[in-house]
Amino acid sequence: MKNVAIFYASKTGRTKDISDEISKHLEEIKEYDIKVTGCEYMTDYYNIIFGISTWDGGSIQENWQMVWDDFKKIDFSNKTVAIFGLGDQKKYPENFCDAMKPLYDQLKSAGANVIGFTDNIDYHFKDSKALIGNKFVGLALDLDNQSELTIPRIESWVKGLKRDFK
Repeated sequence: MKNVAIFYASKTGRTKDISDEISKHLEEIKEYDIKVTGCEYMTDYYNIIFGISTWDGGSIQENWQMVWDDFKKIDFSNKTVAIFGLGDQKKYPENFCDAMKPLYDQLKSAGANVIGFTDNIDYHFKDSKALIGNKFVGLALDLDNQSELTIPRIESWVKGLKRDFK
C-alpha cells in the first residue's frame, strides 16, 4: 500500500496525536497539518485519511473552516479516503463527532470512495450527524471518556484500511 497521506487540523494537539498513532500502523505515510499546508497536497495522493474534531456543540474545527472553500473545489474522483473524528460523548452527547458528516458529504459529492465506516457499539451518546444507520462515517474517538479504547479502535480500523486502500 503506497501513496497514503493524512490531512488533519489540531488546535489542542490531540488530532495530531491520533494522526501520529495511525501513522505508526501504516507504512510510507505522510502527515500534513492543514493549518500549515492548506489543501495544497491533497491531489497528490490516491489514499487519503482525513482527521477532524468537533467543536462548540457540533462545528468543524476552525482550521478546517479556514480551508473549506478551497477543499470544496477539489475533485476526489479515483481517490479512496477515510475519516477519523474526535469528540466528547459525555459533554456533547447530542452531537458526538458531528464534524465528520460535512467532511463525508463533501468528499462523496466530490467523487471520493469513502471507506472506514465503524459500528457505534460501545459508545454512550444520544445523537450524531456522523451516523448513517448504525455506523459512523469514519473512526469516532473520545479521548476524554474512552481513552482506553483508542488504541484498540485504531488498530482494528487500520486493518480494514490496509485491506481497502489500493
